[in-house]
Amino acid sequence: MSAQLYSRHIERLHNIYSAALQELTAQGTATESVLIHSGSEHCYFGDDRHIPFEPYGHFSHWLPVRRPDQFVWFSPGQRPIYYQVVPDDFWYDQSIANEQWWADQFQIVRLGSTSELGRYLEDATMAYLGPEEDFAEHLDIGKSLINPPALSYYLDFHRAVKSGYEIEQLRLANRHALDGHQAAQQCFLNGGSEYHIHMAYLEACRIIELDSPYTNIVAIDEKAAILHYQHKRHDSAENSHVLLIDAGYRVNNYCADITRTTVKDSAHSVFKSVLKAMDGMQQSLVAMVRPDLEYKDLHEAALTGVADILLQQGICRGSRQSLMENKIPQLFMPHGVGHLLGIQVHDVGGHQKDSSGATRKPPEESPSLRNTRMIDKDMVFTIEPGLYFIPMLLDAEHNGPKAEFINYDLVNELYPYGGIRIEDNVRVLADGSENLTRAAL
Repeated sequence: MSAQLYSRHIERLHNIYSAALQELTAQGTATESVLIHSGSEHCYFGDDRHIPFEPYGHFSHWLPVRRPDQFVWFSPGQRPIYYQVVPDDFWYDQSIANEQWWADQFQIVRLGSTSELGRYLEDATMAYLGPEEDFAEHLDIGKSLINPPALSYYLDFHRAVKSGYEIEQLRLANRHALDGHQAAQQCFLNGGSEYHIHMAYLEACRIIELDSPYTNIVAIDEKAAILHYQHKRHDSAENSHVLLIDAGYRVNNYCADITRTTVKDSAHSVFKSVLKAMDGMQQSLVAMVRPDLEYKDLHEAALTGVADILLQQGICRGSRQSLMENKIPQLFMPHGVGHLLGIQVHDVGGHQKDSSGATRKPPEESPSLRNTRMIDKDMVFTIEPGLYFIPMLLDAEHNGPKAEFINYDLVNELYPYGGIRIEDNVRVLADGSENLTRAAL
């Protein structure tokens, strides 16, 4: 790991947080510091079993530590303090390895419990960022300084642009995720079930499921038409035709999010042609990426591309204009073309217009679009067009005015194949883009 890249990342966070605190003060909520909390562990209702822990995103922006009740204290002009809470515990391993490449950037104060924190902070005027607002009140932090919106808006907005350190983590995450995708594809071609494909992915990545940034989507045939399909069937896929797998990997809290669709030779000829056309269209979207383009323009181009493929393959009839005017592509691609990516798979600030919290809503005809930002250098986001045969959406139009555009005879033949999604992770360059996913092949 490059200590120099991380050092520059921390220096950048110093600048962002200093400006954010100045903005907060300018709005009448003066504070000299901020305490960022990773969050606390919680149990399932009526149980003593812990819910799998996920650290608060703004804490992960500072530290690659995935532990509950860890704290970073920041004040402009001072070295940040990492209050490292390591309880004495014979039930669970509580040890934390302080690797030099990141530990050198902090003053580390080791505590045995969160109850010790208050005596270190009693003279500080500070804001609190984190999910445990009751804990912040226990520290006597005023309500106006607990997750103050102006501070959150500022930090959320700036998370979209990545430092060199962050981009390197995302590159590594893509590289590891592709090992899993290659193993999953081979397992499918050899007749493996959804369950076996899922396990082949984890084995190739050398992770357990809790290490994944999200629950793998492993959908065979008709289940590929369910966008967030959550099950893992054990039935043999020897006679199946299509695999859609959406699976990622995490490096130091940074997430890869990749989707691939694979077909066997036995698949319907039209479906195979659609997959080839979708792959070409997806790469053309990546080629469009540049600073000062609106992300929703990529989404519009994706819908236009879907319309063209529907017409070329005989799935729909009419003209591109008529399909677009009647929102036919949205029946086949009901989701947005992608989202911001980073510490969280669907990273924060996707609808923000500026750091003050003003938003730019998704287009009315595409309410699921998660990113409406103006594209800027070193943003990282996904580009993931899809084309699905979803009975719930298409059958509902069978007797309506949109039916004249849809070749239902062919659609009925394609229902058993589910759908297609192709997803890459893309970094914005000064004059184009870097495809972090395909570059890792």
